[in-house]
Amino acid sequence: MNIIIPMAGMGKRMRPHTLTTPKPLLPIVGKPIVQRLVEDIAHVCDEKIDNIAFVVGPNFGEEVFADLHDIANSLGAVGHICVQEEALGTAHAVYCAEKVLDGNVIVGFADTLFRADFTIDPSKDGVIWVKQVDDPSAFGVIKMSKDGVIRDFIEKPETFVSDLAIIGIYYFKDGARLRKEIKYLLDNNITEKEEFQLTNALENMKNDGLEFVPGEVTDWMDCGNKNATVDTNKRVLSHLSDEKLISDTSKTINATIIEPCYLGENVVIEDSTIGPHVSVGDNTTIKNSVISNSIIQTNTQIKNASFDNSMIGNFVEYDGKSNQLSISDYSTVKNN
Repeated sequence: MNIIIPMAGMGKRMRPHTLTTPKPLLPIVGKPIVQRLVEDIAHVCDEKIDNIAFVVGPNFGEEVFADLHDIANSLGAVGHICVQEEALGTAHAVYCAEKVLDGNVIVGFADTLFRADFTIDPSKDGVIWVKQVDDPSAFGVIKMSKDGVIRDFIEKPETFVSDLAIIGIYYFKDGARLRKEIKYLLDNNITEKEEFQLTNALENMKNDGLEFVPGEVTDWMDCGNKNATVDTNKRVLSHLSDEKLISDTSKTINATIIEPCYLGENVVIEDSTIGPHVSVGDNTTIKNSVISNSIIQTNTQIKNASFDNSMIGNFVEYDGKSNQLSISDYSTVKNN
């Protein structure tokens, strides 16, 4: 099994946090979003994962590349870095990883996490991950036949046709066939809204007789902006049962931890109440504070704080009270 993770976007809706860190490497309960995504995908695979191709933007640095290789290695796979020089659509992003578009392939766009109870049936031509939503007009949706096969892909329908939204994760039995279909789009400049769309390749494959079936997930978690990412951190914390959340090297001094919370290596919590649903990164110290439902990254110092629904970067110094915060890396804020 090969996995392709398109992740070349600039993450503008996540600024200021993406000014120094690509969005897929922002942490959810102590792990980068993209790592949790590939682990979610591995959970529904019965096959060994051989290759993981990360499709990145032209401004990603060597440190990011090393982190991505480490993520692939953690799953026993070979990591590949594929650069998308220009954002030309979802199909173009996938084609940038053409060297692994062979055999069984899963494509997962790196701004969403999911939970699922199903296991992929590798005999199917394709599986499209979907989730029932209240307002399907903002999504691509599928329309199914009575026998459970996908009959239509509709992009952001103005009138109701289905409430099963495509969440951006796909399985293909024949990666080489997908590569051929995308190349046809590129060679013939077949675009929609001036971009090469993966749904057009899916439609062509369906019209040629391939059958796609839905894989309905039990939970779909967005990481598109700060509020959504904090909420996803909360939901992941609530569901984790197989990970150690409180590091043995963390220290609490006259502190209350309202679980679930994540405390990384060498975290110090003193004279504070933390939680529920707070993730604190390595080497961070929090004193005389009350914090809930927030993500605090590494090497940060927080004092005299009271906040909720917040996201604090790496190497931050914060002293003061506020209801909600969104502070980028290497910031110093004192509200005395």
